[in-house]
Order: sequence, then C-alpha cells, then structure tokens
Amino acid sequence: MPKALPVIDTTAPICCSPVAAGPISDDAALQVAVRLKALADPIRIKLMSILLTHSDGEVCTCDLAESVGLSESTVSHHLGQLKKAGMVFAERRGMNVYYRARPDALEALRLVLDPNCCN
Repeated sequence: MPKALPVIDTTAPICCSPVAAGPISDDAALQVAVRLKALADPIRIKLMSILLTHSDGEVCTCDLAESVGLSESTVSHHLGQLKKAGMVFAERRGMNVYYRARPDALEALRLVLDPNCCN
C-alpha cells in the first residue's frame, strides 16, 4: 500500500525561495515534495488539465469520472489527494461535489522550481 501524504498546511500556496537559489530547509522541501507527489500520477495530471480548461471553472465528480473513464470513487480518491496538497478546492452541493483547480498553487510551485521559466 502506498504511503499517505504527510499532513501539511495547504491553506496557502507554497512560499519559499526557488530551489535553485540555494539549499532549502527540510520544511520547504516537504512542502514542494507533497505537491509534486500529488501531481505525479497521469490521472491526476489529466484531472488538473480538465479542471484548468473547463469553461465553467468547476466540474462535478460525476462528470470528471466520465471524462477519465474511471469510477466516481476512484476519481474522488485522486481529487482528495490533490485537495490535501492544496491543488484544488471542493464544494459539496447536495449529493455532488464540485472541484476547481487552484491556479495560484500551480503558479507558486512553478516559481519555486524555476522562477525564470515561462517569462
């Protein structure tokens, strides 16, 4: 069974110096690693892509499951890992849960990895 992600405060995007600026602290390394681990799955990357490009900006778990060809429970598991890492927001509406990507979290991760990328 895979290791569970460590519990960290994900209420705000990553906030630390770029990894190329010098050795980073253990806490900062954990912050980056947890987010990279959450994204290190093809299904989760696909889910993030769907969420980031969907015209409404939010998508129901049931629609995401259909889009990736998996059961709702499997998709919910993947989204739960992304939520724990601070990459998505979730909002329950009745029986359904709607998810939105957190572009600010992805941008912060990009800046930590390489602040000169994509400028």
